[in-house]
Amino acid sequence: MCICFSASLCVACAFLTGAIPFHLNLTCSPLGSEKPRGLMKSASNVSINRNTSATDLNDIHHNISFMRKIPSGAEASNILVGEVDFLDKTLSAFIRLNSAAILGDLTEVPVPTRFLFLLLGPSTGTAGYHEIGRAMATLMSDEVFHEVAYRARNRSHLLAGVDEFLDAVTDRTAGCDPLAGPQEAPPTGEADGSGLARTGVLFGGLKNDIKRKAPWYWSDFKDALAMQCIASWIFLYFACLSPIITFGGLLSEATGKNMAAMESLVSGFVCGMGYGFFSGQPLTILGSTGPVLVFETIVFDFCGTMGWDYMSFRFWIGTWIAIILMILVAIDASALVCYITRFTEENFATLIAFIFIYKAVENVLAIGKKYPINTSGSTDFNFNCSCWVNDSVTSQYPEIANSTAVNQTLCLQLDGVLSPGCFTPQYAPDVFLMSILLFLGTFLISVHLKDFKNALFFPSKVRQFISDFAVIIAIMAMTLLDFKVGIPTPKLEVPHEFKPTLPDRGWVIHPFNHNPFYSVFLAIPPALLGTILIFMDQQITSVIINRKEYKLKKGCGYHLDLFVLSILIEICSLMGLPWFVAATVLSINHVNSLKLESECAAPGDKPQFLGVREQRVTHILIFLSIGLSVFLTPMLGHIPMPVLFGVFLYMGVASLKGLQFFDRILIMFMPNKYQPDYMFLRQVPLKKVHIFTIIQITCLACLWMIKSFSQTSILFPLMLVVMIGIRKSLECIFTQREMKILDDVMPEMTKRHQLENAEVGIGAKVGRFILGPKLEREKEYIKCVQVAKE
Repeated sequence: MCICFSASLCVACAFLTGAIPFHLNLTCSPLGSEKPRGLMKSASNVSINRNTSATDLNDIHHNISFMRKIPSGAEASNILVGEVDFLDKTLSAFIRLNSAAILGDLTEVPVPTRFLFLLLGPSTGTAGYHEIGRAMATLMSDEVFHEVAYRARNRSHLLAGVDEFLDAVTDRTAGCDPLAGPQEAPPTGEADGSGLARTGVLFGGLKNDIKRKAPWYWSDFKDALAMQCIASWIFLYFACLSPIITFGGLLSEATGKNMAAMESLVSGFVCGMGYGFFSGQPLTILGSTGPVLVFETIVFDFCGTMGWDYMSFRFWIGTWIAIILMILVAIDASALVCYITRFTEENFATLIAFIFIYKAVENVLAIGKKYPINTSGSTDFNFNCSCWVNDSVTSQYPEIANSTAVNQTLCLQLDGVLSPGCFTPQYAPDVFLMSILLFLGTFLISVHLKDFKNALFFPSKVRQFISDFAVIIAIMAMTLLDFKVGIPTPKLEVPHEFKPTLPDRGWVIHPFNHNPFYSVFLAIPPALLGTILIFMDQQITSVIINRKEYKLKKGCGYHLDLFVLSILIEICSLMGLPWFVAATVLSINHVNSLKLESECAAPGDKPQFLGVREQRVTHILIFLSIGLSVFLTPMLGHIPMPVLFGVFLYMGVASLKGLQFFDRILIMFMPNKYQPDYMFLRQVPLKKVHIFTIIQITCLACLWMIKSFSQTSILFPLMLVVMIGIRKSLECIFTQREMKILDDVMPEMTKRHQLENAEVGIGAKVGRFILGPKLEREKEYIKCVQVAKE
């Protein structure tokens, strides 16, 4: 085999004037291009032309329409295979040109050629030259070998790349486990690049975050000039408004109306605007959480037992929480986020997504309990409600005898008996059915229109517009349907006046209000628990949003986020407003609504994910609109609650997309031959993958049980810390290589590894510094090389 790395061997193209029955060309992006490398990914990017003579090659004309589908800067790899009569032995050459050049009509499109593979052999009639050409095309389509081919300096480098390719390929249809690889751990110390390294200086992490984010601040506003941001703003506005109002109703019951829907709207406005303007990661959406509601309930009950003013005692708890969070920012405590790996964050994200799905269905079924369907067929019901009590009681309480307005609570307190007519439900056959229609219609329209960008109809800009506004279109369509039908389904209820719920309190809380002075210090223990609640909720969501697969370019700001949050908590404590922290599902959907994809792709190939439109404007507009919702009551009052429940269902399902944990759950129910081509299935034995998934499901079930009971839900953040310990113990079951593939490696605080230079390890260690290779699934392509002469 002859391997060349200069343009001097282009004279080998003289052989093309002979009989060349097979010609295959691929397009790829050059090494170092800003476009994603590895566009030679699949057979869909390959055009195959069979030519029986040299004149056929000269007759090829460039396909200009196909050229528009190829990204700028792409280069071609040409694989030329043929049989000739004047050779006794096979001759092959792999050529890399010093600079890409257009070789006339050799390629289907005028793309400059970088690589040439030539294979000429005698006409024996038994050699499978075509199969060898296809196998070489598969090899050149691999991202690992693609990179090796650009960097290789000698023959051994290419052979090492081939070995790495063969080692990674798994014949999963035959049930074979992948080849065992090296057991060494990959470099840790990625914390340096993510802003999570301890500085050893007070507020050093905060200063670094500000320096990292300051150059991007003005671009955070300029980058929002896109229709996609408008769609994201409107979608997230409705997605945030309903839970804020619902949470306000629950707070009203838990805190004796000290905080209700109005306070929740004001808190959303204050926290959202402050976080949107000054946070390190404005893609994170703030919201209310279940553990915080339980915490508020416990504090309110404690104050009732002690006879203290709840809002004043809560003010000191919030003040201590803000102080403790400020201390954590000063000592760079956010560096501990390094220990939150994919195992923990995906357990948390999956749990929250399941809760959204469960609550959406539960709320719709609750409508059925309030407006049950009349299945008896009878329309003659007894609604006569009366109270049967002694005559002496009737004379003392004459209102009891009024059958039209019976005080049922008073009747039961006086040991009276309610007549059966008091328990006859108000049957409304159409309300529940209409609610189900609106609920499912909103969800299905959102799902299908979101994927409309991959449809075959309309220009790409129209498809993208429909995809961006999918949820808004669903909300408007179902609201219009509800309005036209006229069935009285439950509607969104928004406060009508801008004032505190309790008329005897203002917007500023008195620090004591007859509470004893020592209550200041008794607020420290609950403040410690509240700090754990807020810190874990905030940081785990931030870790999920700052994942590498989102390709964020403007960096993170864990310390800055916590600093801003501490200030907002103090403001909310002073004004008597609910505390808001990062909401996982809302944040994930915010990122998903701002994803960017390539506009050009080869026919049959999916658009490539390019990153996320990072900006602050959508976050600011969302919570600005929430603050103005009090003045939008006439319009918002027409939105049916089942429509918003459908949005919740969509958000829960959409946030599961892309979670490796959920993908592994689905794989457990698939036969091997139908399983998708995930990278971890090539690198880790299928049995080990299932064991890892079962352990994660068990942890998820424990978290669900703890969160479901009010007596234990306050311990939920502490269980997330336990999850980190469980993740560490898995290293006793799985090898370092397996943990490297299935999860992030736990960092070592005492040892920091420097990132390897891209040029190092290109030989025998090639592929170790290249993560996530995309390989051809079928091993038959490789077998073709081995059996070519059989």
